[in-house]
Amino acid sequence: MVASTNYAPPDKLALYEKVAAAIPGVERKGASNPYTSLNGHMFSRLDPSGKLALRLPADERENFVKKYKPTLFEAYGIVQREYVTVPDTLLKNTSELKSTSN
Repeated sequence: MVASTNYAPPDKLALYEKVAAAIPGVERKGASNPYTSLNGHMFSRLDPSGKLALRLPADERENFVKKYKPTLFEAYGIVQREYVTVPDTLLKNTSELKSTSN
C-alpha cells in the first residue's frame, strides 16, 4: 500500500484500494493522486472528490455506458473521452467492478 496524502474521502479510497488489490498483477500507485496502470498505461484513477475514473477500450466503454449509465469523466474542465465515471454503487461492488477492469 502507498502512503496516502490524498484528500479523497477515506471510504472511497478504501474501496478503490480494495478493487485494485482484487485484480492480479495490479498495484495501486500515486501517493496523492491514486491510480493504477498496466504496461505504463493508466487505466483508473481516483480524484480528490472521490470519483473513480475507469479507462476502457471503445467497445467495452460502450457496453459499460449502456449497462451503468455513467457520465464520461471530466478532469480540469476537460471531458476525458476514454474514461467513464464509475457510479458509487458499482464502486462498492468489488467483484462486479473487478470484472469490468479485466
